[in-house]
Amino acid sequence: MATRPIDARDWIVEVEDSVSGTWLPIRGLNSLTINIAENRETAEITDFDSNGRYEQDTMQNGASLAVEGFYEQDPATGARDPGQAYVDMWADRLSVDSHNRLRYRHETQTAAWAVWDATVEPGEVGGGNNDKSSWSATFTRSGAPTTMAV
Repeated sequence: MATRPIDARDWIVEVEDSVSGTWLPIRGLNSLTINIAENRETAEITDFDSNGRYEQDTMQNGASLAVEGFYEQDPATGARDPGQAYVDMWADRLSVDSHNRLRYRHETQTAAWAVWDATVEPGEVGGGNNDKSSWSATFTRSGAPTTMAV
């Protein structure tokens, strides 16, 4: 059977509430970028025996996950989307408290979530005169990824 492209809209991203242990979906997303080469470091090992060919070793692996979407809020109560609100609160933490768990998967990946210990960098919120307000965040993995059953 031939492989087929998957729909970008079907990625699911959740953050773990570090107090309750509840996983909170981040709603309102319309863009997701996973960069498995973020913070990758290499060491050049080219020497005279390389016969003029570049050589390197990978010394460090990293990854990031960037999400963008709409700033979501209940029009009646003013309550924020719980996932977005948690990320905004998480982004203000420092030192060891700046770490939190994040998990993601495509809806067709029914066996396991990819799970990261990560830090988060908040993005800009805003828009123009006839726009809906934007919201974004970039998560940077700390340490090795793990998995969790769906």
